[in-house]
Amino acid sequence: MFSLLLWVLDSEVKIFCSRNILAILGFSCIIAVIALIAVGLTQNKPLPENVNYGIVLDAGSTHTSLYIYKWPAEKQNDTGVVHQVEECKVKGPGISKYVQNVNELHNVLNECMERARDVIPRLQHQGTPVYLGATAGMRLLRMENEQLADRVMTVVMKCLSNQPFDFRGARIITGQEEGAYGWITINYLLGKFVQKSSWLNLNPQEGNGQETYGALDLGGASTQITFVPQNQTIESPANALQFRLYGKDYSVYTHSFLCYGKDQALWQKLAKDIQVASNGILRDPCFHAGYQKVVNVSDLYKTPCTKKFEKTLPFHQFEIQGIGDYQQCQQSISELFNTSYCPYSRCAFDGIFLPEVRGNFGAFSAFYFVMNFLNLTSEKVSSQEKVIEMMGNFCSKSWEEIKKSFAGVKEKYLSEYCFSGTYILSLFRQGYHFTANSWEHIHFMGKIQGSDAGWTLGYMLNLTNMIPAETPASRPLSHFTYVFLMVFFSLILIAGIITGLFIFHKPSYFWKEMV
Repeated sequence: MFSLLLWVLDSEVKIFCSRNILAILGFSCIIAVIALIAVGLTQNKPLPENVNYGIVLDAGSTHTSLYIYKWPAEKQNDTGVVHQVEECKVKGPGISKYVQNVNELHNVLNECMERARDVIPRLQHQGTPVYLGATAGMRLLRMENEQLADRVMTVVMKCLSNQPFDFRGARIITGQEEGAYGWITINYLLGKFVQKSSWLNLNPQEGNGQETYGALDLGGASTQITFVPQNQTIESPANALQFRLYGKDYSVYTHSFLCYGKDQALWQKLAKDIQVASNGILRDPCFHAGYQKVVNVSDLYKTPCTKKFEKTLPFHQFEIQGIGDYQQCQQSISELFNTSYCPYSRCAFDGIFLPEVRGNFGAFSAFYFVMNFLNLTSEKVSSQEKVIEMMGNFCSKSWEEIKKSFAGVKEKYLSEYCFSGTYILSLFRQGYHFTANSWEHIHFMGKIQGSDAGWTLGYMLNLTNMIPAETPASRPLSHFTYVFLMVFFSLILIAGIITGLFIFHKPSYFWKEMV
């Protein structure tokens, strides 16, 4: 009797389990999913911020700027993660102007270095690299007097090496480097080097090299043009660079035109025009009517850029008298570009090879500052004709009217905007051969995602080896994406289990609906 009772009980348990096994499993899965979500929400928190810093000083011809960059330490090879957190403009002129008082460089540089010490946490001072790159101003000084240039650079290096940071060198960079690093900077910040993909797009199609932007850089003493030519051979080996970045090869054209920065171009124009002036009076269409300024001839011929125009003049000073005429100004500037000689299939000017300009270009530094002041950077004035019209209107205004309209701007800079704007137009049209159609593909850039467009970021990325030759491994999902996907798929699993339970318990209802 007892054995029969045990057998009946065992049979009832088996029947109960067999009938409810799916419910038991489903309940267990729901509990497991809930636990999984709880763990994901509570344990998968972002790690404390672990960042690195870097400092680059841009020692330009007219001034020096210090830039501080910051990036996540664990993501230093991902494109677009380095960003600028601080800019400090060093007071005074460029370092090349301190040849007679080099010891003063300690004081002028130290103010911005103190700012860097405040921005960067003290514990990271020793691990923060510092670089200084001197550009065309120092290149000209080295051409003029190499010993003086070396003396300036020695004082600069001594000053920076006494700082609490990891000083890694100061040097005069070449024009080719300046152009290449500017190209790297804007394309890095624009995200052009790595094909954008998502977790769903495991095999993205590689874009072609033409997706990169060309780089147009203008300083006080030089200007650079750098881009990837479209289906064209770079005929001049001196202008060709080869890069392999993030698993892709780039054949890049670059050239730096020394003496064609906006300040040196003005000196060139004055040295050219004064030869035909009479009685020491230069009536200049690139300055506003009513503007007057006395210039020493010795200052005119002080720069190596005007040596080709140098001649003995019957006066030691001359006076600039502005007449404010855009068309005449443009004609005078165009004479700076010698297009009579070209040993290649096509040239920019002065016999320098230049492929046809196609695609998008980013114009930064003085290109942006000048055109932004003149309100010529917005999309509303994207046509070349509109820009020319607005430049004509600006230059035709009297000096008194201009001073009243821009009372807060230093007269030295204000007086030269007519020339600078006209020069930029002439350089793009006569020098680089941008047409009315291709002009629309020039984008004036001051900052890109909060970082200044310029060569300094590219310089630091290169020297710190933060741009890999090969494509980096796919980055992990962000914390938000991870949690979202976990919750999303868990809910789908729960819905599937509930549906399965419903079908199991009411199969007749399911089949009736199917019929």
